[in-house]
Amino acid sequence: MEQKVEIHLEYIINSSPRILFPFIQEPNALSQWFADDVNYKDGVYEFIWDDESNRAKLISSKENKSVKFKWLDDDPYYFEIEILQDELTNDVALSITDFVKPDNLEDRKKIWDNSIGYLQSVIGA
Repeated sequence: MEQKVEIHLEYIINSSPRILFPFIQEPNALSQWFADDVNYKDGVYEFIWDDESNRAKLISSKENKSVKFKWLDDDPYYFEIEILQDELTNDVALSITDFVKPDNLEDRKKIWDNSIGYLQSVIGA
């Protein structure tokens, strides 16, 4: 199996951590920007993109701070979304940690760029 590389992306979001947090944890809110559909059952999130289903478990959640999802069928990989707030400026950013095959790097970055664009329009940022 091809090794994946860890990538880190950061996006400034014009919003507050309190408003942002549900969008990175709640299935209904995730389905508005992250995946075509999101189902949740017994602690497992099912993310659906173009009729392809990927299952993940929420293994860590800190209120108004971060979530970490571990892929069930792609061990040991996970993705993490962190809400960062600058203490001086109060600017809020989303920090993304993801794993991707080296030859898919640019595609994956575009996917995240698009997704975050959707998120910003959904929350009116």
